Amino acid sequence: MADELSIGGRRFNSRFILGSGKFSLEFMRRVIDNGGAEMVTLALRRANAGKENILDHIPKDITLLPNTSGARNAQEAVRIARLARDLGCGDFVKIEVINDSKYLLPDNQETIKAIEILSKEGFIVMPYMYPDLIAARRMADAGAAAIMPLGAPIGSNKGLLTRDFIKILVDEVDLPIIVDAGIGRPSQACEAMEMGVSAVMANTAIATSNDIAMMSKAFKLAIEAGRKAYLAGLGRVLEKEAEASSPLTGFLEDRS
Repeated sequence: MADELSIGGRRFNSRFILGSGKFSLEFMRRVIDNGGAEMVTLALRRANAGKENILDHIPKDITLLPNTSGARNAQEAVRIARLARDLGCGDFVKIEVINDSKYLLPDNQETIKAIEILSKEGFIVMPYMYPDLIAARRMADAGAAAIMPLGAPIGSNKGLLTRDFIKILVDEVDLPIIVDAGIGRPSQACEAMEMGVSAVMANTAIATSNDIAMMSKAFKLAIEAGRKAYLAGLGRVLEKEAEASSPLTGFLEDRS
């Protein structure tokens, strides 16, 4: 059977979500093609009718995931989501509510309020959040279609600093869990997938690399490898120091 990712009734073969905030628009298609991404985030301010409209650089078969970047409370997030849908970006929306200008940490409580409103309006809501089980459960109850916890602060490339809390969400929340911020290397994306998350989003790690097309391909392969490892079931970890993988006795006996 096909191992598909299902969000809001839509199915995806790729588990790599591309964040577009730090890319020059001229590179968008190369990054998408090399990464095999089927969902791309975008900020509303880049989806305008001007010369630099990001929508002109994203293939038509890609699912758009507009975010509410810049929203400081639930009301602002709702307004941005509605504007994005009016511009033709569809019903998917990534809720970002951030009023902390130093660490850029999401406001889970205001995010829950926005989910409650937008889910009733038919949006497929994917909230960016600090990985907290109680908040994640409330987001699910409010109508979230997926949960997007941060791995580390936005743009830091520090990796899975919150891995233990993300694993709790994977084990306890019956929704796709998508690691959203802080992933800096393909190996970290692979580790996240091995933990059982449903998908990984990357932006800064690719945009700040020396070869963005090649790095996008590296993330694609790492995410696929991590998913296969999770489905296969990771091997056990020994409590003792070592165990031979082949017999250590008998093979030098005289057989003459």
